[in-house]
Amino acid sequence: MDKYSFLNAAHTSFFAEQYDKYLTNPDNVEPSWRAFFQGFDFGLEGSLEDLGIESDKSGMVVLSNGRKVEMPEALQKEFQVIRLIDGYRSRGHLFTETNPVRERRKYVPTLDIDNFGLNQDDLDTVFDAGKILGIGPASLKEIIRHLESIYCDAIGVEYMYIRTPERIQWIQDWLNKNDNHPNYTPDEKKNILRKLNEAVSFESFLHTKYVGQKRFSLEGGESLIPALDVIIEKAADKGVKQFVVGMAHRGRLNVLTNIFGKSPKDIFSEFDGKDYEETIFDGDVKYHLGWTSKRETDSGKMINMNIAPNPSHLETVNSIVEGISRAKQDRDHSEEISEVLPILIHGDAAFAAQGVVYETIQMARLDGYTTGGTIHIVVNNQIGFTTNYLDARSSTYCTDVGKVTLSPVLHVNADDAEAVVHATTFALEYRMRYKRDIFLDLLGYRKYGHNEGDEPKFTQPLLYKSISKHKNPRDIYAEKLIAEGVIDENYVKELEEKYKNDLEEDLLDSRKIEKTRITPFMQDEWEGFEQVTEEVMLKPMDTGYDLKKLDQVAQSITKLPEDKKFLRKLVRLVEGRHKMYFEDNKLDWAMGELLAYGSLIEEGYDVRMTGQDVERGTFSHRHAVIKTEMHEEEVVLLNEMGDNQNGKFHIYNSLLSEYAVMGFDYGYAMASPKTLTIWEAQFGDFSNGAQIIIDQYLSSAEDKWKLQNGLVLLLPHGYEGQGAEHSSARMERYLQLCAKDNMFVADVTTPANLFHLFRRQMKAKFRKPLVVFTPKSLLRHPKVHSTKEEMAEGSFQMVIDDSDAKAAKVKTLVFCTGKFYYDLLDKREELERDDVALVRVEQLFPLPAKEMRSVIKKYKNADDIVWAQEEPRNMGAWSHMLMHLDEAKQFRVASRRFYGAPAAGSAVRSKRRHAQVLDYVFDKSKDNMQIR
Repeated sequence: MDKYSFLNAAHTSFFAEQYDKYLTNPDNVEPSWRAFFQGFDFGLEGSLEDLGIESDKSGMVVLSNGRKVEMPEALQKEFQVIRLIDGYRSRGHLFTETNPVRERRKYVPTLDIDNFGLNQDDLDTVFDAGKILGIGPASLKEIIRHLESIYCDAIGVEYMYIRTPERIQWIQDWLNKNDNHPNYTPDEKKNILRKLNEAVSFESFLHTKYVGQKRFSLEGGESLIPALDVIIEKAADKGVKQFVVGMAHRGRLNVLTNIFGKSPKDIFSEFDGKDYEETIFDGDVKYHLGWTSKRETDSGKMINMNIAPNPSHLETVNSIVEGISRAKQDRDHSEEISEVLPILIHGDAAFAAQGVVYETIQMARLDGYTTGGTIHIVVNNQIGFTTNYLDARSSTYCTDVGKVTLSPVLHVNADDAEAVVHATTFALEYRMRYKRDIFLDLLGYRKYGHNEGDEPKFTQPLLYKSISKHKNPRDIYAEKLIAEGVIDENYVKELEEKYKNDLEEDLLDSRKIEKTRITPFMQDEWEGFEQVTEEVMLKPMDTGYDLKKLDQVAQSITKLPEDKKFLRKLVRLVEGRHKMYFEDNKLDWAMGELLAYGSLIEEGYDVRMTGQDVERGTFSHRHAVIKTEMHEEEVVLLNEMGDNQNGKFHIYNSLLSEYAVMGFDYGYAMASPKTLTIWEAQFGDFSNGAQIIIDQYLSSAEDKWKLQNGLVLLLPHGYEGQGAEHSSARMERYLQLCAKDNMFVADVTTPANLFHLFRRQMKAKFRKPLVVFTPKSLLRHPKVHSTKEEMAEGSFQMVIDDSDAKAAKVKTLVFCTGKFYYDLLDKREELERDDVALVRVEQLFPLPAKEMRSVIKKYKNADDIVWAQEEPRNMGAWSHMLMHLDEAKQFRVASRRFYGAPAAGSAVRSKRRHAQVLDYVFDKSKDNMQIR
C-alpha cells in the first residue's frame, strides 16, 4: 500500500481535474492514470464481487493485476461528485423545464444524489470539484444548484458524445458562464420584446383580416423571430455577409415580413388572390415563395439575405439551401467560407421523418458539399398534422439525427424568450468558431390546427384545452419585464398599437394594387439572363470553338505530369487520348465530354460535376481525376491548363444519395448560372430517388417561382441486357414533365453533338435544365467517334439526317433516338438494305418538329414511316411523339410490347426481344407486338 500513499497526501483538486478529463475522454489522460480510474469505476459499480473480492462499494480501486488499493474517503467523495457533474452533463437534458404546455416524460435513473453514492449529510460539505464548474471549492448544495441552473432549466444541452475534447471544453466553459443564463441589458430586453410583439401582432392581424385562410401561423413559436434577429445582427458583426435560409410553411410569412423586410402590402396582395402581372407565369401559394433582400443591421453592416422557395415536400429545401450557399462560397467567399451562413428552419415531425434530412446532414463534412456549418432550428410544435410525437418517431428527440455528425443539440423552452436568444447566440458562436453544424430545438406548440381552418381538438382534445388557456410568449415576457421594472404596463400596448397601425396602412395600399408582382429570387446573380419561350430554345446557336484553342485544350488533358508515377493502364489511356486527337482524329465519347469542359473553362466558365463515382466514371470512361500509384495523389488535368485556365473544374464523388445530392446541385446551379453544373446518375433510373427534386424544382420552378436553372442531369440509358434496373433511365417520365419551355431533353449519339450540347447550355443567354440520356455501350463503340473539326466548326444538331441514304431510293423512313440507332445501323448493314433511311432525333424536347417534317418531305418516296425504340411501347419516347407531332399518328411503331418492368432479367430473353424489334423495323410483316 506504501506505493499509493500519495493518495492521502496529494491535493484532491488535482485528482478531480484528472478524473474529470478521464470521464470526458479516457484517451485524454496518461495511461497509468487511466488504469487507476478504470479500477475505481470498477469498484464503484460493484464489480469487485465479480472477481471474488468482498466489497462494500467503499471506493476500493482494483488494479489491472487484481490488487486492491483503498482510497481515502474524502477523495472517494470528490470522485463521486465528479460523477454527479458528469451525470448532469450527459443526462441533464432529460430533466429540464423545456416543455411549455405539458409534462415531460419521466426518465430513469434520475440525477438524485443517492444514485451517485452521495447523501443528505454531504450537502454542506465543500468539494474541490466545484473548480471544474468554474465556481471554486463549493458545497455540494451549491454545486447542485449550479448544475440545475446550467443543465435543467429552460435549456437542455446534448454534447457529451462529441469526440473532440477541445470542443467539449469550449462548450462547458461557455455554459459555466452566468450559469448558462443570459444577463441582458434593459435595451436588449426591449429589443427582444419588440421582435416578439412584431411576431405576435402580425399573426393576430392576419387572423382578423383573413379569417379561415391558410397562413400556417407561427403562434406558439413566436420566439423564432427574436432568435433569427439576434443571429443576423451578431453574425454580421462577426463578418457574415450573406445569409441563405430555408424553411417550410409554418411561420414563413412572419419571417418574410419581420426578418427579411418583405412589405406586408405584398403579402396582403397575395392573400387577396389577385392574378399575376406576367402571362407566362403560373405562380405559387404565398407560403412557398422565395425572397431576396438587403438589410442594414443595427451596427450599420449591409448584408444580403435569401430565403429559398420551397414546395410542400417540407424538408426538400434543405439540400437546395446548402447548394446555394456552396455556390456563393465558391464564387465570392472562397477565402473565408463562413461569410456565407446557411440557416435551416425545420418542423419537428418532418425533421424526424424525412430521409432527405439525414442525407443532407451526412453531406455536412464532405469536400464536395461542406458549407462551413449550418445552424438548424426546429420549430417544435410537438405534433405533425394530427399525429402525436409518440407516433411520429422512435427516437427520444426529433433532433437525434443531428448526432450523426456529433453536433451539439440545444433544447429550449420556446416560451422563455431570453433562453431562446441565449441559446441562439451560443449556436452562432459555435458555428463561427468550429465551422460545424449545430441544432436548436425550440419546444413550443401550435396554437391552431395544421392550418387555420382545421380543428385540432378532434384528435388532441387535452393538449388543445391546455393551449387554449396558454399565454403567448410576448405577454409572458412582458409580465417578466414589468416585474423587473424594465417597462411599464402601457409599453406593450403602445408597441402593438403602432405596429398594427402600420399594417392597416399597408393593407389599404395593397387593395389599390390590381395584380400581384413576384420579385425574382437572387436577382443579382441573374443579371443579364432572360426568360425565353420554346421558339427561342429551338433557334440554332453558335457553339463553335477555335480549332487552335481546341488543340491547346487537348494538349493539356492528354499529357500527364512527368514527375509523378501512374499506373500503366492510366498512362496508356492518356497516351491513347493524345494519339486519338493528334494522329487518328477519331475522338470518342470521353474526349468529346472533356474537350467540352476544357473549352468552357478556357472561356472563363466553371464546371461542377458530382454524382456516384463520377471522378472515374461508372463505366471507367471519364478518368477526370487520375491518381498516382504510390500515394494516391490526385491529378485533375482540367485544372492544369496553364494560360488557358480561366475557369475551374470541380468534380466530386458523391455520397450514395440521389435526393439530397441532386437537390444540392440544383441549388448550386440556382446561385451560379455561369457554372456548368452537372449531376450524373450511376445508372439512369437511380434518379428515381430524387423524383421530388425533379417534380418540384427541375420541371416546374420557372413556372412557379420565375426561377431559371441550368442543372444538367446525365442519365445512362440503353438496353444491353443488364436487367430491369440498369437499362432504362425512364425517359418517358421526363418527357411527360415537359411543357412549353421548361427544359431541354436530349439523347445524343455522337461525341461532337455532346460537345456542342454542353457548350450551348452555357453560351445561351438563358438557363433551362438539361436532361441527357447518356450511353453505356457507346462509350467505346467503334462507330461512335467524331473529328475535332466537327467540334470546332460544327453546332448542335437537333436532328441528324442519314448521310448515306439516297432519298429517291428510300421506301422506309425510320426515326429513332440514342443507342438504338447503332443497333439499327448494324442490322441495315447486315441486310444490305439501301431503301431504309435512319434518322436520329437528338433533341426530344423541345421537339424539333419543323426539322422532322422537313425530313419527311425530303423522303417523299417513303410509304412506310417508322418510330423505332428499344423500350416497351408504354415507355420510351413514343407517347411523347404522339403528343408533340401530329404526323406521328400515322407512324408504324417498332418497340417491345407493353410491360410493367423496363426490361427482362434474363439476358437470353432480353436479347430475343431486342432482335424481334429490329426485325420488325425492317420487315413490317413481323408483328412484334404478338411476341412475349
